[in-house]
Amino acid sequence: MIIVLKKDTAPDKVNEMIRRFEEMDLQVQEIRGVHETILGLIGDTSRLDTDDIKSMNIVAEVKRIQEPYKNANRKFHPDDTIVDVSGRKIGGGHFQVIAGPCSVESREQMTAVAAAVKASGAGLMRGGAFKPRTSPYAFQGLRAEGIEYLLEAKKTSGLPIVTEIMNAAHLPLFENVDVIQVGARNMQNFELLKELGKVNKPILLKRGLANTIEELLMSAEYIMAGGNKNVILCERGIRTFETATRNTLDISAIPIIKKQSHLPVIVDPSHASGIRWMVHPLSMAAIAVGADGLIIEVHDHPEEALCDGAQSLTPDQFDEVMQDVKRTVTFFGKQMD
Repeated sequence: MIIVLKKDTAPDKVNEMIRRFEEMDLQVQEIRGVHETILGLIGDTSRLDTDDIKSMNIVAEVKRIQEPYKNANRKFHPDDTIVDVSGRKIGGGHFQVIAGPCSVESREQMTAVAAAVKASGAGLMRGGAFKPRTSPYAFQGLRAEGIEYLLEAKKTSGLPIVTEIMNAAHLPLFENVDVIQVGARNMQNFELLKELGKVNKPILLKRGLANTIEELLMSAEYIMAGGNKNVILCERGIRTFETATRNTLDISAIPIIKKQSHLPVIVDPSHASGIRWMVHPLSMAAIAVGADGLIIEVHDHPEEALCDGAQSLTPDQFDEVMQDVKRTVTFFGKQMD
C-alpha cells in the first residue's frame, strides 16, 4: 500500500503515522520528495481500510498495489534511482558504458584493454575472475589471481571495476571491487542475493536466460530487502526458439522495466547476440528505448580469447562503436559523465 501525504505535512505528524503502522507489524518506507512525502507499507495490509486512512487530515491519496516487489517498485519510489560508482553515475539521465574482456586472462591483457576502453570513453571496466561455464572442462577463470589483475588495471587506468561473484564465501575477495555482478545463472541464487543485501556497494544483477521481468525485479527485491538499495539491472538476452543468435535481446524489456521500477537498466549486447558485428546495432537500439548504459565485451586478441571471443570487439572496433554511442546518447538527452 502507498500513502501520499499532503504537501507541507509536519514531520511530527508523519512520524506519528509511521509509529502507528509499525505497531501493526508493518514495515514503513518513507520517501521525502520535493513536493510530497510518500509512505510505502510492506506487510499484510489487507486489514487496513483505505477509506479510514483517506479520512486523515494529512493524507492526500491511498493506493493499493498488486506487484509483489515493493522496494524496486516505481510506485514506492517515483524518482529514478541514480547509482554512483566512484563518481560515475548510472540512471536518472546518466549513461555509462562498462567494457572489458569476458574473462581475465593475464596482467598484461587487463592493463592493455583497460587503457584502450578508457581512451574510447568507457566509464567502468569489466572482467570475469570467476567464470560460470556450461562445461566443467572449460576455462573457469583465474579466481583470486584474476581479481588481483583487475585491481592492478584499476590502479593504472583509474576505472572502477565490475566482476562477477558466484559464491557468498568469496565476498572477502571482493572488498575492493567497485561493482559486484550477479550473472544470469545466479539471478535466483537467493542465499547469495541475501548476502549481497548486506554489502555496501552496487550490485549489477543480470536477468536469467529464462526468467520473466517480474522474476528479475523479485531478485532485485531480495537484495534491496537486505538494505542494499544500489542495484543496477541488466537485460542480457533470453533463450527462445531462435538459433541464429546466442540469445534473443528482449529490447521491449527496457521500457517495461523503466515503467515498473526506478532502478537503472543497462543492456549487454555481447551476450544477447553472441556475434561481434551485432553489438553495434543492438547498442543503438538499447539507447533508443531508454537504457541507462551498456556492458560490452572487448578483447585485445579476440581470436585467442579463452572465453567468448566470437562476441568480443577489438579495441579499434569498440572505439568505432563508442563514437556512435556518444552521439546517440546526446541525441536522446542523456549524459555520459
